[in-house]
Amino acid sequence: MEVNLVFGTLVLVLALFAWGRLRHDIVALIALFLLVIAGIIPPPAAFSGFSHPAVITVAAVLVIGKALEFSGLIDLLGKWVMKLGRGFILQVISMCLLVAIASAFMNNVGALAIMMPVAISMARKSGYPPSHILMPIAFSSLLGGMTTLIGTPPNIIIATFRADEMGEAFGMFDFSPVGISLSIAGIIFITLAGWRLLPKRAARDSEKVSFDIEEYITEVKVSRNAKIKGRTIGELEKVTKSAVQILGMVRNGKRIHAPGPEEIFRLNDIIIIETDTEELKTFLDDTGTKLVGDKKFRKDAEGSKNIRITEAVVMADSPIIGQSAAALHMRSRYGVNLLAVARKEQKIRRRLDHVIFRTGDVLLLQGRDHTLNDAINGIGCLPLAQRGLRLGYKKKIPVSLGIFVTAIIIVVAGLLPVQVAFSLAALALVLFGVLPLKKVYTSIDWPVIVLLAAMIPVGEALETSGGAASIASLILKAGESMPSWAILTVILLVTMFLSDIINNAATVVLMAPIAIGVAHGLGYSVDPFLMAVAVGGSCAFLTPIGHQSNTLVMGPGGYRFTDYWRMGLPLEVIIVLVGIPAILAFWPL
Repeated sequence: MEVNLVFGTLVLVLALFAWGRLRHDIVALIALFLLVIAGIIPPPAAFSGFSHPAVITVAAVLVIGKALEFSGLIDLLGKWVMKLGRGFILQVISMCLLVAIASAFMNNVGALAIMMPVAISMARKSGYPPSHILMPIAFSSLLGGMTTLIGTPPNIIIATFRADEMGEAFGMFDFSPVGISLSIAGIIFITLAGWRLLPKRAARDSEKVSFDIEEYITEVKVSRNAKIKGRTIGELEKVTKSAVQILGMVRNGKRIHAPGPEEIFRLNDIIIIETDTEELKTFLDDTGTKLVGDKKFRKDAEGSKNIRITEAVVMADSPIIGQSAAALHMRSRYGVNLLAVARKEQKIRRRLDHVIFRTGDVLLLQGRDHTLNDAINGIGCLPLAQRGLRLGYKKKIPVSLGIFVTAIIIVVAGLLPVQVAFSLAALALVLFGVLPLKKVYTSIDWPVIVLLAAMIPVGEALETSGGAASIASLILKAGESMPSWAILTVILLVTMFLSDIINNAATVVLMAPIAIGVAHGLGYSVDPFLMAVAVGGSCAFLTPIGHQSNTLVMGPGGYRFTDYWRMGLPLEVIIVLVGIPAILAFWPL
């Protein structure tokens, strides 16, 4: 009975993960509370996951990663990459290697976010579309993360499963032999052939265009001096040759859907249009209309003369997700005007200020030059214009590196467990002024923390109820005539498949007990099977929803859902072909 309840809950969880309408941490909490109510997880153990070493380690690593960002180290490396010249292949190789190396020691989403503006600027200067470099560096961040214990949450989780099973966790660099082998093979493919498989969309020549985006939804108002006032929609082409699509109009507060060519533009009409940034500028210049969101800042406000417009992508942990600009009061609360919204793969039908923000949306924002970047950070977005290097932070690089390297040495030497050593390092980075105190808690990806803390008891319930053993026996029965390496391949493939549709941490929590059961059934060491789960958990290359890095580049790169298969599928084949021999070579059965 308990096994059936656990399986039923997991099927529901997988369906909700794949559906994607609920955030991963909410889905994990639903699973946790269902099993608590069913009596499978004892109430005192419901929140035991929050004290789990893996959860503490992940939180500490996120803080350390943010401190390394603030120290100026990554910016310094980015400046060095910008000096490499205009050879695009060399730039792709350098960016992929840099992101992979950074991802081995800090949060891979953070490493990617820092380098995205550099990559976009490099692509533009080389005459290539950003789509040719953004997915390569996103995939490189996943590859780099699998090379160390702290590179990605799946590795941290797998290490704790090994500690429970064998009394000793995987060490800091136990993942490195397999991870580095796969990273080298993956980056060679990505930089020499993979990026050529991506969509070839025309690069922008304008310095004002930060990335290739095709479908901005914005609103313009027919002002008193507008050249289209009194003209019909059918006469619009006589005024401007810009490529815009009129989706609707608002007149006296009433929405006019799909207005016909005979509809006349009147004073104060609001026109809802779909276009890109360059065509939008042409349309405004030709017609004399005004952006609805372009509201005047106070004349007496400091810096009000230096108004800037920039593009930013909504990140997965943004507090504005699920809310609209009107509900957020963006202008009064954050000091920014929302001018336009772009979303891939779906048409936006609502008024601009009523659009519900989602991860990966690209926003066109206007604000004062001296506060705009802080405002963008405040709403959890990534600015996609070229950012200058941080001033005053370079002197903190030796301090931050010293603290970080000391923590690694302590872990490798076995003086302290990883969760304690890295928590101390995070504290030291704050005490030495590398990371401002107010940034400590905002640097932690709380949805991931809650997800882990909720899924760990669920994973334990899968094991204690006998569910993991049941699945393991099915795999063993199906593979009776298969060699051991083939069963190891099955474990890797199933983990890779799940990581493409659900969070990689949740995938590992579910697959680790099954892998351990299969290893015991075959009479082999659990190490190669746990390593296969760790590798598979980091290989979410087929969809934009499998990992935050993939989601982050979807809008700026102008990618469609199916574009990820172009480079992701052959990359996953390479991972299997290289990964299985590497695992067996370094972790024999």
